[in-house]
Amino acid sequence: MKLFFKPLITLIITISLSAVVSAQPFIKEINHFKKLDSLNAPPQNPILFIGSSSFTNWKDVNSYFPSYTILNRAFGGSSLEHLVLYANDVIFKYEPRQIVIYCGENNLSAGPDVTGASIAQKYIALHQLIRSRLPKVPIVYISMKPSPSREKYLPVMKEGNRLIKKYLRKQRRSTYVDVFSAMFTKDGAIMPDIFLSDKLHMNKKGYEIWQPIIQPYLLK
Repeated sequence: MKLFFKPLITLIITISLSAVVSAQPFIKEINHFKKLDSLNAPPQNPILFIGSSSFTNWKDVNSYFPSYTILNRAFGGSSLEHLVLYANDVIFKYEPRQIVIYCGENNLSAGPDVTGASIAQKYIALHQLIRSRLPKVPIVYISMKPSPSREKYLPVMKEGNRLIKKYLRKQRRSTYVDVFSAMFTKDGAIMPDIFLSDKLHMNKKGYEIWQPIIQPYLLK
């Protein structure tokens, strides 16, 4: 009987763990952050960068803003609802002095029913969640960027950016930062030389465009 139950119990545990992981997307990334925090204590009251891969890939972000204490806890592939799901793990535990968000672009490809309004509503849900716990912490939202590989989504993106900007105008200690407009040529085309070969993620030139736009909004 023991020989029978041991593999059965192992199987049940394996299936249960698989179900938990499938119900928790990006759990590996969240666990990685926890490991980093256990190895090196994160800075107290940092400027917290959260969101998707445009921040995740900005691995040397601190070198762009050397006078600021920045903690990057963005995880690639995430959408706005994932920031809500893991808010305790990537936002509240760090007691940030300021929160800078780049997210929403991945929501564009979630399906044919996605609209600028639906993306804005997801951002508003995140914003209100943060405000419920951190009423005085300034929040900065970085506009969704234009990417050649997602050019077909530009109308939805523009509408989402517009509605988020409109919402933030009426919110205290909340700022919308437009990087979208700076990423086009004089002819109105998306700059081709600021992206990696996937035509989605930015190279160094792209981040050099972002740096002077974002810096004036960061807290010392």
